[in-house]
Amino acid sequence: MTALAHSLVPLPVVLPLLAAGLKLAVGARLQRTQRGISVAVLVGVLAISVVLLVAADSDGPQVVHLGGWAPPVGIVLVADRLSALMLTISSSVTLCVLVYSLSQGMADRDEVTPLSVFHPSYLVLVAGVSNTFLAGDLFNLYVGFEIMLTASYVLLTVGGTQARVRAGSAYVVVSLLSSLLFAAAIAMVYAATGTVTMAQMTERMDALPPAVRSSLELMLLLVFGIKAAVFPLGAWLPDSYPTAPAPVTAVFAGLLTKVGVYSMLRTQTLLFPDSRLATVLTVVALLSMIVGILGAVAQSDLKRLLSFTLISHIGYMVFGIALASVRGIAGAVFYVAHHITVQTTLFLVAGLVERRGGTCDLQRLGGLAKLSPVLAAVFFVPAMNLAGIPPLSGFLGKLGLLRAGVADGGVWAYVLVAGGALTSLLTLYTMAKVWNLAFWRGAPPELTEGIVLESDDPDEGEDNSGNGTDSVSGTPTGPADNARSAAASLSGRAITTSVRLPGPMLGTTIALVALGLAFTVLAGPLVGLADRAAVELLARTPYIEAVLNP
Repeated sequence: MTALAHSLVPLPVVLPLLAAGLKLAVGARLQRTQRGISVAVLVGVLAISVVLLVAADSDGPQVVHLGGWAPPVGIVLVADRLSALMLTISSSVTLCVLVYSLSQGMADRDEVTPLSVFHPSYLVLVAGVSNTFLAGDLFNLYVGFEIMLTASYVLLTVGGTQARVRAGSAYVVVSLLSSLLFAAAIAMVYAATGTVTMAQMTERMDALPPAVRSSLELMLLLVFGIKAAVFPLGAWLPDSYPTAPAPVTAVFAGLLTKVGVYSMLRTQTLLFPDSRLATVLTVVALLSMIVGILGAVAQSDLKRLLSFTLISHIGYMVFGIALASVRGIAGAVFYVAHHITVQTTLFLVAGLVERRGGTCDLQRLGGLAKLSPVLAAVFFVPAMNLAGIPPLSGFLGKLGLLRAGVADGGVWAYVLVAGGALTSLLTLYTMAKVWNLAFWRGAPPELTEGIVLESDDPDEGEDNSGNGTDSVSGTPTGPADNARSAAASLSGRAITTSVRLPGPMLGTTIALVALGLAFTVLAGPLVGLADRAAVELLARTPYIEAVLNP
């Protein structure tokens, strides 16, 4: 198993990049082949991730020195319990989102944004995420971020609508700023330690003067805080994510911010185990939870509301990192795995709501529980999971973090416990608000009579699916089942909304709901894995010896 796992470590990065190059060479031809390649590659990455997770849990960290070059010269890829778990969850999510996007017709039905653009960008994004999780040195971590961000620029702004370009511009500026800060931080670390390999850095970092160590830690936390969208560094997120189509927004919300959280977990436990900035992390966690959820309470748009809950629940993960105990780190690991799945699911549900109701504006929705009971159920389960209703995994993750805070016994720990409990209650309130406005109250005439809802996007209004709408009356002109226009496609043009939701879109969303429920059913093994990952992270020795003495 160990020899096999060693040979598989680079493949989650290499396979998507090779497939992306192949698809660019093929272009817009052979569309079925294009779709088959994308799905097959992501299925393969998921299978490899599961093998790496099993091997890392049973045999310890799996390490590959690319080209046979040892540190500090060579590139090191490491799959330990934490990185393999994140890789497995991210592979599951990206596969489901890809199938969802195929059903939505984001790539294969749009002349403006052909298959040859979306799929290579998506595969490059997957490769960047995988590289970030497996990186064993800071510079390769930086490369993973840049691969991921380059693809995200294309996915976020593709189609060129005014709202999308405006929001994408802010995202690009913030990302470039964080990249510059990251490059500067790497230069500072190298100047102080003489290496960028994290395993080699540990002893050298311990020997540095406390002021220098704190400066390096602060720089890295600033970079990763921007990536993770913690307060006050996450102001860019609510305006950037909601403008993108549901699949793009879902994978961004589910994964990209968690890459920042993962980087915090890795560097804080490996490089700064006795952090002098624990109080700073505690305040950041508390403010992220409270300010984020208060922002969600004030929203009337479903996507913006979910974006603010994303910022809020990043605070729970930083909560565990700030405690720096086995219980705290284990709670953070469990909560990251849970939140990737649940947050992605909720954004896909937002896409289904947009498909059925033509808008995500809660003031213009209603009656969806009666009009589409399956959609109501698909929203209700992950919403209650996010709110932390027993016995769902959201409750188990929050309970683990609150118990870790109580076990710590410090004043700030109890403040975090109180803030976490309040945030959970307010999350339940926001989910109940969405349920009451969008699902429970009576449906407006637009939904029951088939009238087209107005769109705020001036580029919307053309349906390229063969089921258009009359420009005067707004009534359907194509043969679709009660078709209407409103929701934005990948290119920013209108897509058809209908009473009957596309089967694969609904099916993949249900699959993610089931994955979220599996975290509840398999909570015992998953909590045990999170505990072992936390012990391994805080011990540091297994990681260091695996990298330096393979």
